[in-house]
Amino acid sequence: MTHPTDTDTYFICATPRTGSSLLLGLLDSTGVAGHPQAYFRSPDEVAWAERWGILHASQRALDYGDFVQAALASGRTGNGVFGAKLMWGTHAELTTRLARLHPDLAGDELGLLEREFGTRIRFVHLSRDDVLAQAVSWLRAEQTGVWFVGGKGEIGGGRAAPAGGRPVYDRDAITRIVWTIEEHNAGWERWFEAHGIEPYHVRYEDLSADPEAVTLRVLGHLGLALPAGRSVTPSHQRQADRLNEEWVERYRLRPPGV
Repeated sequence: MTHPTDTDTYFICATPRTGSSLLLGLLDSTGVAGHPQAYFRSPDEVAWAERWGILHASQRALDYGDFVQAALASGRTGNGVFGAKLMWGTHAELTTRLARLHPDLAGDELGLLEREFGTRIRFVHLSRDDVLAQAVSWLRAEQTGVWFVGGKGEIGGGRAAPAGGRPVYDRDAITRIVWTIEEHNAGWERWFEAHGIEPYHVRYEDLSADPEAVTLRVLGHLGLALPAGRSVTPSHQRQADRLNEEWVERYRLRPPGV
């Protein structure tokens, strides 16, 4: 198995409703950027373990070393590249679990990631300029239980209502989510700075406007090129509609404190 010049592993670092599932599907379609998924979200561990045939009596009894190796086997393409998505907080869950496997590296988050995923790790930071629109999208996903349409076998992604719930405008909930997004974005920025990481930044607005061009630029950052005969193909469908716009307009007419 040959490796690319620059990358063993890359992590898409994001917050919900920034187009992360769209970007993962686009990168997967290239055939050279791994099969990126949200493998390390702790509520989904048992479901992934069952898919991969890892024997376990419970989540507590799951061998995390086996789990990570199964994720790597599932998430790599033939050139050895592995990709995964990390939401804010998931990175801490992942490194905490890895520290139990490698106590000599406890407290060294990058060292733990490099021990398991290779020394050539790249980080892509996905964010959205319009935080209000992001919060509205997040609230609708929470209420309906529908976090994506389409895809390539994702597990999980949400944490609230089952699919089929009815969306209801809630100004206080939107405000709460706006604050959460701002906290998570600030958290990512602090984490990158603390570890001397210069992530490749991707704006949701650019991704939405020209997904192929953004995907090709991410490939270039990873030191990869789209193989001859391959195309960048989306596997997810756009979810935002007129109701999203109406909620945004309604919120702006009466923001918090008014």
